[in-house]
Amino acid sequence: MTEPMTMVTLASFALTGLGIALFAGLKGWQGWLDLKRLELAGHKGAELRSPAMERIEIADLKERIRKLEAIASCVDL
Repeated sequence: MTEPMTMVTLASFALTGLGIALFAGLKGWQGWLDLKRLELAGHKGAELRSPAMERIEIADLKERIRKLEAIASCVDL
């Protein structure tokens, strides 16, 4: 191969590789944005809870607080 043909071939391979890398990066970015959209949409559905679920969650949080206070005051449970 001649010198100019070698440079054209290398440049085309580099351009192709750059295109593939950019395409993969853009697909990853779109996937990340979709994930964040799903997370935001999930918080809207979390607002619809039954009163029983809320009482259970509050009881669980109170139990965790009690355990943390016991740990802070160096009391073994």
